[in-house]
Amino acid sequence: MKSVVTTIVTSADAAGRFPSSSDLESVQGSLQRAAARLEAAEKLANGLDAVAQEGYDACIKKYPYLNNPGEANSSDTFKAKCLRDVKHYLRLINYCLVVGGTGPLDEWGIAGAREVYRTLNLPTAPYVEAMRHTRDRACSPRDMSPQALTEFRALLDYVINSLS
Repeated sequence: MKSVVTTIVTSADAAGRFPSSSDLESVQGSLQRAAARLEAAEKLANGLDAVAQEGYDACIKKYPYLNNPGEANSSDTFKAKCLRDVKHYLRLINYCLVVGGTGPLDEWGIAGAREVYRTLNLPTAPYVEAMRHTRDRACSPRDMSPQALTEFRALLDYVINSLS
C-alpha cells in the first residue's frame, strides 16, 4: 500500500538517488499531520454507518429518479448495493487517513471504477453527491478538530474529483 513515505522512497530509488531535502520535508509534513489524520480516522470509524446513510440519503434526495423502475436504485437490492458502495468509499478514505496517502483509494476505489460504473450503466453523480454532502456537512468542533477536518475533506475532494 502506498503512503507518502513509500512513495518518496520508491521514487528516489527509481531515480538512483537518496531522498532529497524536499522529499524529506514532505515526509516530515506527513508525519506532523499524522495525529490529525488518526483523529479523523477514529471519528469516521465510530460514525461510519450514520455518515454513509446520511450521504446516501442526500444523493437519493438530489436524484429521486434513481428510484424509478429500471433505474440504479429501483429495488431493495440495488439500494443496499448503493449504500454499500458509499460505505466502501468512506472505508477507503479511512484507510487513507491511517496510511497518510491516497494509495488505498487509488488501488481499490478509483482504478477502473469509472469504467465499471460505465459498463454497468451506473451513474457516478450520486456517489459524488454523497461524498460532497459528507464534505459539506462535516464541521469542527462538532465532528472533529479543524486539522482533522482538513485532512478528511482533502480525501473527500480527492474522491469527488476522481469520480467526476
